[in-house]
Amino acid sequence: MTKFQDLGISPATMKSLMRMGFEEATPIQAQTIPLSLEQKDLIGQAQTGTGKTAAFGIPMIDKIDYTKDVIQGIVIAPTRELAVQVSEELYKIGFGKRTRVLSIYGGQDINRQIRALKNRPHIIVGTPGRLLDHINRKTLQLDNVHTVILDEADEMLNMGFIEDIESILAQIPEEHQTLLFSATMPGPIRKIAERFMKEPQVVRVKTKEVTVSQIEQYYVEVQERSKFDILTRLLDIQCPELAIIFGRTKRRVDELAEALNLRGYNAEGIHGDLTQAKRMSVLRKFKEGSIDVLVATDVAARGLDISGVTHVYNFDIPQDPESYVHRIGRTGRAGKTGVAMTFITPREKSYLHVVERTTKRKMERMKPPTLDEALEGQQKAVIERILQSVESNNLQYYKQAAEELLEQQDATMIVQAVLKMLTKEPDTTPVKLTEEKPLPQKRDRRPDDRNKSYGGGQRGRQQKPPLRSRQGSSQGNKHNSNQNRTRSNSNSYR
Repeated sequence: MTKFQDLGISPATMKSLMRMGFEEATPIQAQTIPLSLEQKDLIGQAQTGTGKTAAFGIPMIDKIDYTKDVIQGIVIAPTRELAVQVSEELYKIGFGKRTRVLSIYGGQDINRQIRALKNRPHIIVGTPGRLLDHINRKTLQLDNVHTVILDEADEMLNMGFIEDIESILAQIPEEHQTLLFSATMPGPIRKIAERFMKEPQVVRVKTKEVTVSQIEQYYVEVQERSKFDILTRLLDIQCPELAIIFGRTKRRVDELAEALNLRGYNAEGIHGDLTQAKRMSVLRKFKEGSIDVLVATDVAARGLDISGVTHVYNFDIPQDPESYVHRIGRTGRAGKTGVAMTFITPREKSYLHVVERTTKRKMERMKPPTLDEALEGQQKAVIERILQSVESNNLQYYKQAAEELLEQQDATMIVQAVLKMLTKEPDTTPVKLTEEKPLPQKRDRRPDDRNKSYGGGQRGRQQKPPLRSRQGSSQGNKHNSNQNRTRSNSNSYR
């Protein structure tokens, strides 16, 4: 595996990556960052969930001169959710260089954005329509831009943004670097590359193959309000040695970790808001086995070397199938078997079908376990521990006490009492989790439909884009995006 420190990244940016807990580069990062640092135009063809934001963000931020109060980099993204998410990650990557990042998108007060632009950000992340609106109003000056990123280019094609993108690119100085990232390369995207890029280097990275034969994959269909009880019953029945539970948002991770501890499980959570010291402390305890359950967001778990995981629980199904592949790849490593459990609400079944097509394997449906089954699972675990102790044959110091006990009580009654004492009975302590809205219902599109434009060639901005967003999720993280928009637009100027 390639380490970030081997890629020629500046010490200031490396400091930020260490603060974020990033250790190992993904394939797209390892291949594109050195080329980008050499100022070469680049086409990166890779699926969502492969770490593209850091792949283009690290070299762009390395080129930023924070002493100059001008816009030096621009990222064009298809949706407002993605724009917010990208800007938040760029802010974290650029923390060591004091890089100011601003996201602008439709649906937000344009006057507020104009005021924010006067704070002189170094990097703008925006949707095509709103970027063009600011250009036409002359509230966005791109004369000093040296790096242009086209993120999710095929999605912008699907949404009818190609003309807007061409108009924006025409405003960029001739001497600049362009990085284009796209999962597919349809004709119109190739034409943009030919017209606006200079001898671009092409990097193609396939979605990491998961040895699904080594991973048992199940799904449980359950109502949102019943998820937590079902999760704890599964933990009681399956008794994982090391488990990771994935939640869709930072709030979800915090609430899940707290609720699990209330129910008697040794759990801690990690997400992007934790300090590096806290993050590394949690991971160290997890690797050492002093906590059995790690609760994480997709972004927090990315790039971390975690081995020995026996079970992965997708408490919230991810919005894009590549994130699912990344999640379950945490188990079933080094020839060992693993178990992946995914919870879906009835409205989210279409996402399940997309995931199954990506992994080319059907998930097995599992019936939600009952309280009795959870108790039975704990009893089996205790019996297994007792039998292991018997086999160890190191019991001579307990023989006399055992014989005296058998003189006083029936053997069956004694065994029953021991089982009761050692069994962790299912805990029904009430917990309160904030309900997450189900992922938005979508048309179940086949992969070969990707190049068919929504809206029959018209600009389909009101159409929903295809199911794909960067790790974490777009719609699923709407709560966090709403909370963090102010931070993206103001706190980035710290």
